[in-house]
Amino acid sequence: MKLKAPLILASQSPRRSELLRGIGLSFEVQVRPVDEFFPDDIHPKAVAVLIAEHKAKAYDDLARTHIVITADTIVSLDQKPMGKPADEAEAVRMLRSLSGQQHYVYTGVTIFFKGKFKSFAEETLVHFRKLSEEEILHYVRTFQPYDKAGAYGIQEWIGMVGISRIEGDYYNVMGLPLSRLYEELKQID
Repeated sequence: MKLKAPLILASQSPRRSELLRGIGLSFEVQVRPVDEFFPDDIHPKAVAVLIAEHKAKAYDDLARTHIVITADTIVSLDQKPMGKPADEAEAVRMLRSLSGQQHYVYTGVTIFFKGKFKSFAEETLVHFRKLSEEEILHYVRTFQPYDKAGAYGIQEWIGMVGISRIEGDYYNVMGLPLSRLYEELKQID
């Protein structure tokens, strides 16, 4: 795909970089610090979009000459958002709560170019089988999922043995809904 301007991925996620490269896009990674805050009374899907848009605003100077992509992924259990765990204890608590449950993963994406935001969110329903305490501890101690919403990566061991089924976009759970993003990028003018 030929884009109208150079592309910037405003994310330090190695998974998002890998995914964009996987669909043949050339881009530069630039990360600027942004506080990820949100009101408690909004739906987790809206939270993902709100944070993606908030991140995009930090690139106002670059979005005049570049296409900037920002994203935020939220894991939601019973409509309560889960971010990234701060430490081992929080990661273990998160995985215990997800064990044997179904939850939603929302990824909000903002494409920022020439002063215009194009934002959207994708939703995927994830079904976890019941995990043993030994499995949870093995995963957290081996993979240290502190940079992942909900304390897990679908593409890692826990996803391979613990997820029984998903309904929706697999890549959305990894942090970037590629099919939708690709279509949205084709429409940029």
